[in-house]
Amino acid sequence: METFNSTTSTSLLLLLTILFLSTIVSQINGGGIKTQSEVLGQFYKAKFNQNSNIDKSQVNLDDQHQYLHRKIVVSDQEGLKENDKIDKLPGQPSIKFDQYGGYVTVDKSAGRAFYYYFVEAQRSKDSLPLLLWLNGGPGCSSLAYGAFQELGPFRVNSDGKTLHKNAFAWNHAANVLFVESPAGVGFSYSNTSTDVKIGGDRKTANDNYHFLINWLQRFPEYKDRDFYISGESYAGHYVPQLAHTILYHNKKANNIIINLKGILIGNAVINDEMDTRGMYEYFASHALIPDEVEAEIQKQCKFTGSENEESDECKEAQGIADYDTQPIDIYNIYAPICHNSNLTSNPKKPSIVIDPCSDYYTIAYMNRPDVQKALHANVTGNIKYSTWQPCSDVLTKWTDSPSTIIPLLREFMANDIRVWIFSGDTDGRVPVTSTKKSIKIMNLPMKTPWHPWFLNGEVGGYTQVYKGDMTFATVRGAGHQVPSYEPARALSLIMHFLAGTDLPDSKRHNY
Repeated sequence: METFNSTTSTSLLLLLTILFLSTIVSQINGGGIKTQSEVLGQFYKAKFNQNSNIDKSQVNLDDQHQYLHRKIVVSDQEGLKENDKIDKLPGQPSIKFDQYGGYVTVDKSAGRAFYYYFVEAQRSKDSLPLLLWLNGGPGCSSLAYGAFQELGPFRVNSDGKTLHKNAFAWNHAANVLFVESPAGVGFSYSNTSTDVKIGGDRKTANDNYHFLINWLQRFPEYKDRDFYISGESYAGHYVPQLAHTILYHNKKANNIIINLKGILIGNAVINDEMDTRGMYEYFASHALIPDEVEAEIQKQCKFTGSENEESDECKEAQGIADYDTQPIDIYNIYAPICHNSNLTSNPKKPSIVIDPCSDYYTIAYMNRPDVQKALHANVTGNIKYSTWQPCSDVLTKWTDSPSTIIPLLREFMANDIRVWIFSGDTDGRVPVTSTKKSIKIMNLPMKTPWHPWFLNGEVGGYTQVYKGDMTFATVRGAGHQVPSYEPARALSLIMHFLAGTDLPDSKRHNY
């Protein structure tokens, strides 16, 4: 490492200056919007800034402070379901299932309400389970990504005003619910100004719980239905924390019982140190950074405190890694980036794989007055702080973010809650190497060893099953937003998860 260590502070300053200018140019060319592909990296920088006030202490299973003890308020929901029914979205192809959208109050005194979008199953809606999807960020919209760029029934065309069907929508397997949380994200709002500026894990989990119990009151036919929670990225925090909150309240006889059966998290933030170490390991193993730089990072960096605790050698190596990976989308290292965000007069021919400029198409669509009217969104005029964005530009402070959520995964396994973790194997931000390191910490006994799983005669990915009903699976060829890049494999994954069956180890299986 003698040659590497001899790098002067002047050359490092030059590298960082180039990186900074490149970032500014990228923001200008990309329109300056905040996307899910950027927010997580920005959050990590803020979380480990030496001036950060974010509480990183581990989850305490016995005490989630004042939030778990907050009084549960179930409001009268009579007649609201009928009002929320969406007749037809602008530019929408014909469908044979019902869809709903509207607001659920989560804190009446604060005037805080979450926007939801719900699509019933395309078949057997009365028997298939209820599946909640959460996107991460923190601060990114489940409407922007989950519903309209990943697993929902529609995707937005390049004209920004029409939709096409997603042939691999997850409402083939379940009744699917999307919610924009916390307040300040998407169409969700609060009349209390601090609510849309200050967020946190505990508050989000408990607001999501209040949303859910009131939504179930509005849709009582789903109260006793098998219920599953899924999500990706920073939803690696949201999903387990909501599940923990449900288990806590289920044990109190005077509350609504939610029939939670399992959680599914993809490319999930679950352990800060391992997520970050695994990221640099992935960079080196995929020829994005030199091996000696990765070795120096692993040797010199702690990833357990604030950045001021890291050595100059650590920061120098990280600066080089950042510079080397900046020109590509590390959320899918092989995917093209968006070079032209302009809308087209006529829709481009839809592709199964997501268009790299889809963020811009979705922004244009969601900000159309006729679309908001059809969605029953922004109906009160309370969203005065911003136009609709895929990721919030008003949330400026995050109060708490545990360094690991692994204790929650152990809790679920002890309570017979199914746990599946999946990784798109071309994601470099929360890559498969990170998740494998986090799972290794758990030291779980193996039930089924590592093997390929198949779809339509091809390898869909690889999987390993652990005793205690936990499965880890990769999805071959998929980036951070797995259903965007490999929708057929993602649908197969969710179908097996909901059915409680192992991913197929034979080429004969076709689902």
